[in-house]
Amino acid sequence: MSHARSPAHSQEDDLARDPLPLRDRTALVTGAGRRGGIGYAIARRLAAHGASVMVHHYRPHDVALPWGGDDIDAVLDGVRAVLGDPHARVADVAADLEDPEASARVVEATVDEFGHLDVLVANHARSGGDAPLDGVTPEMLDGHWAVDARSPLLLAQAFAARHDGRRGGRVLFMTSGQIHGGMPGEVAYASAKAVLAQITPTLAVELGPRGITVNTVDPGPVQTGYIDDELMGRLLPRFPMGRVGTPDDPARLMAWLATDEAAWITGQVISADGGFSC
Repeated sequence: MSHARSPAHSQEDDLARDPLPLRDRTALVTGAGRRGGIGYAIARRLAAHGASVMVHHYRPHDVALPWGGDDIDAVLDGVRAVLGDPHARVADVAADLEDPEASARVVEATVDEFGHLDVLVANHARSGGDAPLDGVTPEMLDGHWAVDARSPLLLAQAFAARHDGRRGGRVLFMTSGQIHGGMPGEVAYASAKAVLAQITPTLAVELGPRGITVNTVDPGPVQTGYIDDELMGRLLPRFPMGRVGTPDDPARLMAWLATDEAAWITGQVISADGGFSC
């Protein structure tokens, strides 16, 4: 008697959703050192989906900004609290990604800690130190290029070199809302982030033969601590649903893109901005 499954049974198996779609996988999330940030929300989503997570942070950048730094132990505890797989773990690495050697070191630290790396989320960005065109300086441009464009590309390079091919790899970038409208006063930041959106199709073509997808997400305005009352008043009318984004809004999309359900999506720049109109 044949024990082959019927076509209907096979289709049902294909439609079933794994409650831990990232079980046995490892993710590196950069810029995840604040509980109010998008990186932290992404790290928690990936952990809840079953992944082990390396949390990258660079406290000196955060403490210099109005919202300040955070307690990294509390950050790590928050990610550990939602681990979906009892065998999954959380670790952290500190690095200034302005250093051209830091991207490779962060990837190596992740592989050394967990044995493999399956998902790269380059969430980090430089905040501040920007200006409109008539005030932007070479130093501003170089600083944002180094952190916001060069380091994600070097992270992707190091990731591709160390990806073992046992399962589909994922590279996920974060870009700015400039893809939908101007960002006056942020010439250095917007120009550097534009690099990631524009390079996404090229990296997808290069890395696709290795089983690695590459996608970029535009989160739109998200309340991570920088939206004051005056800015909130200007932003709210531009959102069809009457609120700005929360960190978990883009995190849900990023976590899904890391799973096998998104295996056929690559080379895309996707907005998770609640319909924000610039």
